[in-house]
Amino acid sequence: MAAVGNESPNKSTEDKTSARRQNEVNKKLKYISLAILVIQNASLILSIRYVRTLPGEHFFTTSAVVMAEVLKVFTCLVIILIQKRGNVKTFVSLLYDSIVVQYSDTLKLAVPSLIYTLQNNLQYVAISNLPAATFQVTYQLKILTTALFSVLMLRKSLSKIQWISLVLLFAGVAIVQVEQESGKQKEALTGTNQNYVKGLVSVIVSCLSSGFAGVYFEKILKGSSASVWMRNIQLGIFGTLLGLLGMWWNDGAAISEKGFLFGYTPLVWGVIFNQAFGGLLVAVVVKYADNILKGFATSFSIIVSTITSVYLFGFHVDLIFTLGAGLVIGAVYMYSLPKPNTSTSSTSTPSSSHSNGRDSELDAFLPKSVLVK
Repeated sequence: MAAVGNESPNKSTEDKTSARRQNEVNKKLKYISLAILVIQNASLILSIRYVRTLPGEHFFTTSAVVMAEVLKVFTCLVIILIQKRGNVKTFVSLLYDSIVVQYSDTLKLAVPSLIYTLQNNLQYVAISNLPAATFQVTYQLKILTTALFSVLMLRKSLSKIQWISLVLLFAGVAIVQVEQESGKQKEALTGTNQNYVKGLVSVIVSCLSSGFAGVYFEKILKGSSASVWMRNIQLGIFGTLLGLLGMWWNDGAAISEKGFLFGYTPLVWGVIFNQAFGGLLVAVVVKYADNILKGFATSFSIIVSTITSVYLFGFHVDLIFTLGAGLVIGAVYMYSLPKPNTSTSSTSTPSSSHSNGRDSELDAFLPKSVLVK
């Protein structure tokens, strides 16, 4: 009996030590997740802006979108093959069952894939014609469009703080646009043959498509048991085919003359790899990041993009831009705060944890991570 009595306190101490270590590991993973999210968010936009503003002939953005989709599908195929311990027969059987046999599920992804392909092309157009910091701030309108589509299509409810944050978000973006429209930035863009209005329209349409696609995607995939990697393969198949169609329609003659890989420098390859693998990396990392951390990462990446743009592109930051960007940063953080629902927290925990799991999984599909949702 004495031995049993001594064993219990020892076990309790070991459990506490193990829990403490696990908490420390989780804390480190959160900080690592934050760093990865910020770097991925800021670096993709800055790198696209840089390669699109270099002197000389540029690569075809439509071919870059297709190449990113191909690399993403290939990577997901390799991951699934590894998960199946290299068993090719099981691997092929899984692909055949998920893509061909369950063709109705596969076809459901045609609509969001079409929208994401359009969005990826529009992001290149927008970043090519807008300063990186302006794009980063304006692109946060996707939070507003996603929220509105969620309310309309999924009947979701928003807290008062979230509604206030959406108003602040819109106000912040509007202030930035007024400042850009009347300030030195437009003059600088005109001098470099860039079209501010074209870039602005592209980013607004991209935000609308992002909001609709994300909500539509969530609606059609409720109850689905397919893995993140399989869904990315299904999306990538449609994305590649639709991307090739768009490439032929927009740049077919020029590509047939100059070649698919025309203008592909090491920097361009870096952009494509970031676009292809960045989204998958975020999909893995995002499960360690709660909504507050993701909101903070988005806000911090705006600051990083703005500061880098000053030194890299000669971007001019004045008081009005700072005010507008500050409102957007604050709104993003406010929107990510948890709902004050203490009265039902004990009963809603299972469903909310399931919802968070679904949100984290959906992040894996969102448009190849120009920004974290």
